[in-house]
Amino acid sequence: MASETGTGLLPEGFLLGVATAGFQVEGGFNDEGEPANNWADWELSGRVDRSGDACGFWREPETALDRAATLGCNAFRLSVEWARIEPEDGVVDDVALGRYVGILAACHERGLEPIVTLHHFTHPWWLGEEFWLMPGSPDRFVAHVARILPALTEHCRHWVTVNEPNIVALSGWIDGSCPPGRRLAVSDAVEVLDNLLTAHVLAYEAIHTVQPQAIVTVNPSTSTIYEHDRLLTDLLWARHAGIGREKLDDWIAERRALHDLAAPAGNAAELAIRRLFAAVSPFGSALEPDDSVGRSLVAGLRRRARRQSARRVVDALYASRYERPIDASGLDWYDPVPSRALRLPGQLTSGGRSWSPGRALWDVPPHPEGLTAWCHAEQALLPGLPMLVVENGMATRVRGGVAYRRLDGWDRVRYLREHLRAIVDALDAGVPVQGYLHWSLVDNYEWGTYEPRFGIFGMDRTRSPVRWLPTDADGRDAAGAFARLARGLAEGDRSVLTEPF
Repeated sequence: MASETGTGLLPEGFLLGVATAGFQVEGGFNDEGEPANNWADWELSGRVDRSGDACGFWREPETALDRAATLGCNAFRLSVEWARIEPEDGVVDDVALGRYVGILAACHERGLEPIVTLHHFTHPWWLGEEFWLMPGSPDRFVAHVARILPALTEHCRHWVTVNEPNIVALSGWIDGSCPPGRRLAVSDAVEVLDNLLTAHVLAYEAIHTVQPQAIVTVNPSTSTIYEHDRLLTDLLWARHAGIGREKLDDWIAERRALHDLAAPAGNAAELAIRRLFAAVSPFGSALEPDDSVGRSLVAGLRRRARRQSARRVVDALYASRYERPIDASGLDWYDPVPSRALRLPGQLTSGGRSWSPGRALWDVPPHPEGLTAWCHAEQALLPGLPMLVVENGMATRVRGGVAYRRLDGWDRVRYLREHLRAIVDALDAGVPVQGYLHWSLVDNYEWGTYEPRFGIFGMDRTRSPVRWLPTDADGRDAAGAFARLARGLAEGDRSVLTEPF
């Protein structure tokens, strides 16, 4: 919690809390008589597990909010689900919107500052799975935002416009893990990302028009691939940095070089991925390979991407009445190195061997020192811009009711301690971090499955309705650890960051 006396390890006003997302915790989507979102066809066809009641948050939000308050949190992140508010085109469910207003009010009653995400990977089913590829998608989204803002602004001033836009494009159009499930549709993925960034810029204007004191951010998932992360923030920063649109591409090329110096490629696979992303990016200039064949390939990819890709976000940025449409640098910290996600089939994982070429979520390595270093780099690249860690968490695995420990030996108690220490280290060095939100309060629906478990609290899914556990999925007292850390940080007790408990 934030220190009010100045004796704590966190600055006054620091937001210490937990993060959730509506579709992942609410329940009550995609079944008969329920609002349907863009995951409905995948659920109904059996392509993914059914979300069902999720964590019962929509039925009983007070349970989750009470637990968050008991942890010592002073902030709670949630999303307002578009599919619930507008279940049919043009049909607004005022009762659902009013319930969200009530949830925000309940946050304040418990001393929790609500942080509202306006789009967290989902939208109404009737818009179609390819909604974000449609040219009018930013305008359609912002019309929805403008409609709901008057009801919400009385109880909220911290906003995330679009959750992890880079992951929306990647998972929907590159690796196919989320609807619409397309693979290697590179040009379309670039278009999707352009629409998502445009939606952020327009939503920023809509929010500040209604609420000038609002704090608005967007939270890319951190990545050492420049085009997959920092490019997004740099575009939003460009006008503030005095860059005219005619100089934008040259500046982006310089910023890419600065990023690569701050986070050098650690292996050949990483370097190859960076070259590929630079080649297909419609911004900046591509990295040139040393050989003539490679140069020709890169030039062809760049011409194709530039020819086919609209850059509407540039028009939106330079037409905006706000030269810097971002009030804080939002980041989600997991493992930022994409090349480490590649695995040979047959590798050992929690609970056996994995025959997938990709890494499981419970094999993502913790890297608290990397979080500190990333915060330093963000400060250097975006001087004066406050910073908010919107997500940070660790998965374990539960399959068939059996919990499997991570192969690296990490548990959630240690993870919480060391990553909060990483935040305090950054603060001690003068980095303007203004909040940390742990992902997540409770084990939830992780985009098609309940197998990965991220929660401070576990969830017994063998019962109906589901039941909260007093521990996390591994049987650890993660809640007690978080509460002790929050109390120690408020009281200035550094021992909670160094002594195992």
